[in-house]
Amino acid sequence: MKSSLEGTGKFILRVAFGCLMLVHGVQKVSKYSDLVEAFPDPIGLGSQLSLISAIATELGCSIFLILGLLTRVVSVPLAFTMIIALFVVHADDPWQKKELAAVYLVAYIAILFLGPGKFSIDHLIWGKRADSLTSP
Repeated sequence: MKSSLEGTGKFILRVAFGCLMLVHGVQKVSKYSDLVEAFPDPIGLGSQLSLISAIATELGCSIFLILGLLTRVVSVPLAFTMIIALFVVHADDPWQKKELAAVYLVAYIAILFLGPGKFSIDHLIWGKRADSLTSP
């Protein structure tokens, strides 16, 4: 019973935060032409490459997270994106503006440590090893 509840909890966390972030990526794609010149360039890549990187992370990594495929691997760029949003892009903003990035960051760090759970493609491929910290 505990294993099923734990797996269900990991599934809900992964899918919920994957879907929530996916919405941000879809919004960026739909407004690409409006955003491309004015998108923040927090780490010196240029506005266009910064936007493309954000879209790739928010769309691509979110899809992998929802599927539970390479869960720990994709949680790293998602967390990194939230670190940049929280501490660089919104550094001078009030807490209300930073809070969402902080919530996402905590969730992605939790997923990194918790692993994908048994309701994931990772579990289908690697079995219980997918939840151990030594898994690929």
